[in-house]
Amino acid sequence: MIAAATALLAFALLFGSAMAAMSLRRAMPEQHLKDDSKDAIKAGLGIIGTIGGLVLGLLVASATGSYNAQRGYVIQISSELALLDRALSHYGPEANPARAEIRASAQHVLNSVWSEQPAEEVPGGAQGDAAFDRIEDLTPKTPLQASVKGIATNVVLDIAKTRYLIYEQLETTVSRPLLIMLVFWFCVTFAGLGIFAPRNPTTVVGLALCAVAIAGAIYLILEMYSPFSGLLRIPSTALEGVIAHMGP
Repeated sequence: MIAAATALLAFALLFGSAMAAMSLRRAMPEQHLKDDSKDAIKAGLGIIGTIGGLVLGLLVASATGSYNAQRGYVIQISSELALLDRALSHYGPEANPARAEIRASAQHVLNSVWSEQPAEEVPGGAQGDAAFDRIEDLTPKTPLQASVKGIATNVVLDIAKTRYLIYEQLETTVSRPLLIMLVFWFCVTFAGLGIFAPRNPTTVVGLALCAVAIAGAIYLILEMYSPFSGLLRIPSTALEGVIAHMGP
């Protein structure tokens, strides 16, 4: 919702700047619209447009990187949970309480991360700590059990690290001052284009499409910084599938 509202506001500002400049053109003295003035303004607009385009490209790249990182963490934690549960299944019935805590932790991660409300604490943290304690309390009686306990301890620590990474990335977002400045740069560019553009349907539609393109890029940036909600939500099917097959 916030991403869509921000994109619509950006479109209104960009397109409105162009339309306002077209209207202002009628009130401007004719000598202000001569070729020398056009050349000077076009040169300045080219510099601003280049800076704006570079910043927009960097923001898209940064948002894509953040989105892909979160998607990778989801796949990683899903595989680690499957490995941990499978390893403990070979330990014996003594590991069933730990497996139950691990499943509860995984369910808490699922409910917390894929929620419209921001997580106030590390998802599954309490259950994860309880699972670690239960694994540490295991007393191996055979070499196999000793090996399984060592593997489980290492994996549960890796899962805890991944949970923290997911939680910390949830707070990552685009810089608001940078986004405001970016929109301002493009507003100046659209205003400059509107001053010297003739007011006809072709020009108006062309400027509107340009504004839609920039607003769409801003929408995608904001959506990718919220990867567990909205249109570009990372699917939870991998984690759900693991939980469905976890024991005991």
